[in-house]
Amino acid sequence: MGPEIIRTKNFVRDAADLILQAARQSLAQRGEFRIALSGGNTPRAVYSEVAQARKISWQDVLFTFGDERCVPPDDEQSNFRMAKETLFDPAGIPDESILRLRGEIDPETAAREYEARLDALALKRGEEIYRHDLILLGLGEDGHTASLFPETAALAETERRVVSNFVPKFNSWRLTFTFPLINQARHVCFLLNASKHVELIESVLRGETQYPAARVAPMPGQVTWILGQAA
Repeated sequence: MGPEIIRTKNFVRDAADLILQAARQSLAQRGEFRIALSGGNTPRAVYSEVAQARKISWQDVLFTFGDERCVPPDDEQSNFRMAKETLFDPAGIPDESILRLRGEIDPETAAREYEARLDALALKRGEEIYRHDLILLGLGEDGHTASLFPETAALAETERRVVSNFVPKFNSWRLTFTFPLINQARHVCFLLNASKHVELIESVLRGETQYPAARVAPMPGQVTWILGQAA
């Protein structure tokens, strides 16, 4: 089954509705909701909208991060900081519901630490690998998603779930989920401004695998693209 593509002029509302619907469904079915957040500017308003939701049992939600820059959590480039300002603090989400990638420590140590925490949670559920109910992703101008950039080592990873990945174009390290973890999700949702990189989006949707985002294909789950359009 191919991806669901939602082209909308009500991007923030539709994206927030998808997240909240997934949360309510997972909480009703399994008593918990596992969501991985993406960074960048596109999700900011979406997270602020989600933070206004009522009747969500946040203590039964576990927030993870698909990637993180190797910076302290209060750095303006931190994905965690953005989520804290737009979602965690406004919604009053308890610390116990947030699993942060520690970008301020040695990258390989941080990646292995995060992977071990996810593995421990999976073990409690009798899973071979941690399964997210929803992973939110973006798309960069080079076709990267999370911090899976073209021509970087993480693209070839077949076993590790979380790795440190050196990105030559930025001359810096990133922490990122790998395809083995992403492709175990029940649902993956790309959140994009459709007015940017129109041709790239179409290439990824055609499955042109030189673009890392095109390799997102959760076998046990579904993929949705929410493409915001000008009003």
